[in-house]
Amino acid sequence: MSSSPFNKLDTMKYLLLVAHGSRRKASNDEVRQLAQHMNTLQHDYDAVGSAFLELAEPLIPQGIQDAIAKGASEVVVLPYFLSAGRHVSKDVPAEVSRVREEYPQVKIRIAPYLGSAAGIAELLLAQANEK
Repeated sequence: MSSSPFNKLDTMKYLLLVAHGSRRKASNDEVRQLAQHMNTLQHDYDAVGSAFLELAEPLIPQGIQDAIAKGASEVVVLPYFLSAGRHVSKDVPAEVSRVREEYPQVKIRIAPYLGSAAGIAELLLAQANEK
């Protein structure tokens, strides 16, 4: 049996939380901490990591490559954006597409962005009522 991370019998599903990135280190650290916290929750992924579109590292391609280097056979990119502006509609897909071409044996898909989630309106109302 091959020791390749791409063995069909041995699959690893990785969630990559992707944010814009900021010149403010604390903002980027907040995203990293959210991904770390997500690793402590019960979910369908073997691991959760984070990456950024710009201004912080790792950038999206490196984040996906890091997941693959850890053995991911499937990477789900979750855009941590509230609206479907240019970054969600064009920039993130372009970055993901570049890596897809390099690793055709790995399933890489983009999940719907955060702002399109069912229940976002209720979550915002609950947050507004926080004291």
